[in-house]
Amino acid sequence: MSGHPPLHAPRGTTEAPWVRRTLIAAALAFMLLFLVLPLAAVFAEALRKGLGAYLAGLREPDAWSAIRLTLITALIAVPLNLVFGVAAAWCIAKYEFRGKAFLTTLVDLPFSVSPVVAGLVYVLVFGAQGWLGPWLQAHDIQIIFAVPGIVLATVFVTFPFIARELIPLMQAQGNEEEQAAIVLGATGWQTFWHVTLPNIRWGLLYGVILCNARAMGEFGAVSVVSGHIRGQTNTLPLHVEILYNEYQSVAAFAAASLLALLALLTLLIKTLAEHYTAQTQTAAAGLPPERPR
Repeated sequence: MSGHPPLHAPRGTTEAPWVRRTLIAAALAFMLLFLVLPLAAVFAEALRKGLGAYLAGLREPDAWSAIRLTLITALIAVPLNLVFGVAAAWCIAKYEFRGKAFLTTLVDLPFSVSPVVAGLVYVLVFGAQGWLGPWLQAHDIQIIFAVPGIVLATVFVTFPFIARELIPLMQAQGNEEEQAAIVLGATGWQTFWHVTLPNIRWGLLYGVILCNARAMGEFGAVSVVSGHIRGQTNTLPLHVEILYNEYQSVAAFAAASLLALLALLTLLIKTLAEHYTAQTQTAAAGLPPERPR
């Protein structure tokens, strides 16, 4: 027998070429059928009657009101979740304490609860017949069927995105750099701003992108607490539903195209952030960076 290693890997250690080609073809067909074609259909229907009809659908006062409310909701919900998510991730990743597993479960709770149920819970608490309803009415404070209720529901459903992106990243990085900074005389805020934040910046950006996309596209919870008041409490997804139910298909798909463009932009930025996050985790593990194939 020759002492040279075999030139080819044994047949049992890898799949046959036809298996790989079949899996790749199935994956591409799935993406084409369930991702590419629906997106193409949205833009095709939006432009079916020409660019003028498309722009006219976006110039309607109700459309602008829905866009404005969607942006306002995201501008409030995302910074709140940024603060809450970083604080929760810091607490869970950097400290050991009793009840840590329970806190982690609470962070994941919005993933396991239907958004519609979350909206109903807010109605039960803040609605006119809810637990705090009489007190709120006595002080002329309106939560449900108003902007505050929409913001609360959006904050609830988007809370886990930032925390869940940062927790594994912070756990992989460990506490050595923070401890070294504190030994050298840095304060807690200095350690966070100059040591922790630079190490998690790409994961933080990734979480913020996902949180913002979900905040702008949330339908279930917002539908329950909004009241569907035209020009006041309709976000962009709710506006699309109303237009479609009224058989204004071009205007509905024009508004939906804005959400589709947001999704495509989110995917692009997400891919870039994911790449830099992987590089950060690789560096934290002490491994050489991956080379592009």
